Amino acid sequence: MWAVSGSLCVEKTMGGVSMFPLLISLGLCQRLGPTKVCTAIKGSGVIPELLLFLVVFNYNKEVSINLNNMPTLEELRKTRLKKLDALKKAGVNPYPSKTKKTHGINEVISDFNNLVKTKKKIILAGRIRAIREHGKSTFLNFEDGSAGSPQGCSGKIQAYLKEDILGEKKYKAFLDSFDIGDFAEFTGILCKTRTGERTVEVSDYKILAKSLRPLPEKWHGLKDIEERYRKRYLDLLMNPEVKEVFKVRSKILKLLREYLDDNGFLEMETSVLQPIYGGASARPFITHLKALDKDFYLRISDELYLKRLIVGGFDKVYEVSKDFRNEGIDKQHNPEFTQIEFYWAYADYNDLMKFAEKMLSHVIKEVCGSLKIEFEENKLDFAPPWKRITYRDLLLKYAGIDIDKVKTEEELKKAISLKKELKLDLKGIVGYGPMLDALYKEYCRPKIIQPTFLIDHPAELMPLAKRKEENPLRIQSIQLLVSGYELVKAYTELNDPQDQKERWLEQEGLAKKGLQEHEVLDEDYIEALEYGMPPTAGFGIGIDRLTAILTNQHSIRDVILFPFMKPKN
Repeated sequence: MWAVSGSLCVEKTMGGVSMFPLLISLGLCQRLGPTKVCTAIKGSGVIPELLLFLVVFNYNKEVSINLNNMPTLEELRKTRLKKLDALKKAGVNPYPSKTKKTHGINEVISDFNNLVKTKKKIILAGRIRAIREHGKSTFLNFEDGSAGSPQGCSGKIQAYLKEDILGEKKYKAFLDSFDIGDFAEFTGILCKTRTGERTVEVSDYKILAKSLRPLPEKWHGLKDIEERYRKRYLDLLMNPEVKEVFKVRSKILKLLREYLDDNGFLEMETSVLQPIYGGASARPFITHLKALDKDFYLRISDELYLKRLIVGGFDKVYEVSKDFRNEGIDKQHNPEFTQIEFYWAYADYNDLMKFAEKMLSHVIKEVCGSLKIEFEENKLDFAPPWKRITYRDLLLKYAGIDIDKVKTEEELKKAISLKKELKLDLKGIVGYGPMLDALYKEYCRPKIIQPTFLIDHPAELMPLAKRKEENPLRIQSIQLLVSGYELVKAYTELNDPQDQKERWLEQEGLAKKGLQEHEVLDEDYIEALEYGMPPTAGFGIGIDRLTAILTNQHSIRDVILFPFMKPKN
């Protein structure tokens, strides 16, 4: 038993209990006049995990609420199944193929006054989100998917059903058959209530889809956040702010595509299933093609195929791709991820930095309205030009190791061992480049908050990047770092087939010594390079990470609709 003191107003709902209006405020109740007492019915709408009220009360008297008779989720489902059977027996198709909808809700809202004047009947459709019965009249709220267009519209409207308009039989049929969560079609004219609420006065209705499970009343605050990822459809339904994140993601992709298109790049599609994986140092997923009785790989990058197109005569190409890497799962990594890669003939990494500043500042301004944004506890400023720092200077600053002096794997191991503050897990890491990379990721990258181009990496770190002509130990490379995230990796592409083959053979040599993540020799790509590839610059940007930063989400799982999840069983 619960005890509640004070004046209460609980409205009856059809198909479940709504949280509104529960007026505990004495001031509100006084303004309403005599206390209004309704019984909240035991129904099949919102999951009654919060409340099912049976209230009798007087001002300043204690009220007892018995929750022992609350129906279970399965009982609610059975109730809805009975309603479904009743509809079918009455000759009503509870899942018709089509609606005669004449307008989207936001179309109606944006042109409401004109439509009211015409007194013309319209047909709207959507999901019922609340029902409030008042004897011979019922108010309900329903929504379609038009929220946000025009800007600021909610995609929601109120419907008003009256027994004297619908007729006693049809009105009762609605109360007996419809629940919160059902999709319905409503025909009627538009009006405003005394409180100014935009409303459709219903003269006819039709079921479009009968829901068999009640919507959850509370979803945002779930302790088991993984349940939100597993049931993203409910997360989207119950949390409008989540839906907005994915609208922003869509806008980011659209803006990037438009920018590349406007700058002469052609969107291409390359193979997801590949006989040899390449384009990055990562472990692939392996699959088997029965028709050829041969193993293939899910791509880890588009790079080698897009550069084949440069060899084939295209000057500017890009791809929006799903790539797959058999690696760990954390706030910055998901085994399946989205990136955009583009390749630009007759350009180098200096051109890429200028282009990136223009492209990304344009996208950020369009999405966020400003180049100054907040991400977690940091205030970021994306106004160009962005800071540049060499790999050597970054490592020297945060790890205290000078790679101009420490040039071999053995020297690096010794330098790390002499610094007590540097503690690295080097299991599966073999070679000078991979060891530097582990050191950088642990002690340097997290320190970079403001947008920064990290440039001029050691050649051992990126086997596909071109060496600097004035210093062959360094490469013409870029990483764009923001708030500890690597958003972009880019470089002037290596187009010397002999150097490329030698560097891949070095990678395979390290693999034999135990390096787990490495690149492999692709003889077909070497052959393509031998036909000649012009000086080219290549660029890759992670869409998941970019979206997380621009929407201020802590993890990329919050910007991936269906992130990879460990099976429950």
